[in-house]
Amino acid sequence: MSEDGSRYLDVRDMASTKTLNASNLETLGAARLAALLMEISNGNAAAKRRLRLELAGAQSPTELVKEIRKRLATIARSRSFVDWQNRKALVDDLEGQRRAIADHVAKSMPAEGLDLMWRFLDLAGPVLGRCDDSNGTISGVFQTAVGDLGEIAGSTKSDPKQLGDQAFNALTRNDYGQFDHLIQALKPALGQAGLEHLKQRMIALSAEPVRRPAAKDRQVIGWGSGGEIYADDIAERARVSTVRLALQEIADAQGDVDAFVAQYDKKTRKVPKIAAQITQRLLAAGRAEDAWQTIEAAERRQGGWPDFDWENARIDVLEALGRGDEAQAARWACFEQSLSAPHLRDYLKRLPDFDDFEAEERALGHAERYGDVLQAVWFLVSWPSLDRAARVVIERAKELDGNRYEVLTPAADSLAGKYPLAAILLLRAMIDFTLTQARSSRYGHAARHLRTCEGLAAAVPDFGGFETYDAYIGRLRGEHGRKTDFWSLAS
Repeated sequence: MSEDGSRYLDVRDMASTKTLNASNLETLGAARLAALLMEISNGNAAAKRRLRLELAGAQSPTELVKEIRKRLATIARSRSFVDWQNRKALVDDLEGQRRAIADHVAKSMPAEGLDLMWRFLDLAGPVLGRCDDSNGTISGVFQTAVGDLGEIAGSTKSDPKQLGDQAFNALTRNDYGQFDHLIQALKPALGQAGLEHLKQRMIALSAEPVRRPAAKDRQVIGWGSGGEIYADDIAERARVSTVRLALQEIADAQGDVDAFVAQYDKKTRKVPKIAAQITQRLLAAGRAEDAWQTIEAAERRQGGWPDFDWENARIDVLEALGRGDEAQAARWACFEQSLSAPHLRDYLKRLPDFDDFEAEERALGHAERYGDVLQAVWFLVSWPSLDRAARVVIERAKELDGNRYEVLTPAADSLAGKYPLAAILLLRAMIDFTLTQARSSRYGHAARHLRTCEGLAAAVPDFGGFETYDAYIGRLRGEHGRKTDFWSLAS
């Protein structure tokens, strides 16, 4: 190595040239890259489709449009069921077509791009009807396409009424929720004229007479508490729901609060969640007094877990009316009831300097005494106040529910560094539950927890009234020695 370290620099330079990135691949040359792409795409239908799209795009936008149309037609004709194992390939295919439309066609041929994106969205119903989309990835592609549609429509200067008709047709076949945000996406392109046209079409749909088949022709699709459930009843409910939701979105887009409120009857307006939605819109319109009347008229249940939508809307109204002290009292009440960290943070930041420290101490003390020990531990760990969380675990160890691994595991991870005894007690709660209930599917996790306890035990100077690690292991073997599957994992 030279004194200036040049040898090390050379080694690093050599390594960097082997890194897989676009710059290094360019050094292979076009011919070699083409050969590699042919080799890699052999037997890979998705890769071949992507390459064909690129070739068509390089030839001309018109050729790219033809290639996309052909592929969309093929997908539309397909009837085979797509299970979770084949879902990724379909998602990649759909995403490739969507990007080709949005990123290439729409840029050079906006009108063609708009038409193609509508055609692409037409696939949503048939595709989702034959797929396992339990994780929502396929729906996500179509929801992204709705946003693309709005951007493309805004660049084409489409006829607002025609666009309203297209939106109407889409919303009336929204079987999988793929068009849930369509009005919002199209709002700029629709403008007031398009929104009003769509509104009138929805109103007309709601006024259409209900056509029911003769009694002998009615199709029973299930049974409920009220008896038989008929297909035509479900269809009518769907129509009512479609109209109501569309008119609400149109009202929001037009800034018409009263039109939004009109979609609910007087009884429904008193449901806390609905009252909160109406209240927030009235506040945005500068109608604080009306908002107060609405939020106070809600039929709220007494006691129990807070209805945060209603609580937050009420707090916002109190602030708008200049009743800050009452808003603060409401925030504190929400915290006391549920250990809601957002409400406590909002409460503290509105206090004068130095008062916030005293209030925080009072709040943390309340959290330690909270009835639900796991809720208390989770709040204190998340705040964070680890010393208090550890104290709660040690003082109330018998109350821990070992089935609540979603709380106990991250809490133990957080406490392990400074408070190993508290972490051990949380882990033991899960181990004990798993073995006592013979939850064999959790044996692997319980064995891992036991090994963690062994590692943490060395950092505990005094177990106090709790079992030492050796004593705990001895008890487990005495009570659960026959659970050989667990012990084979723990050894």
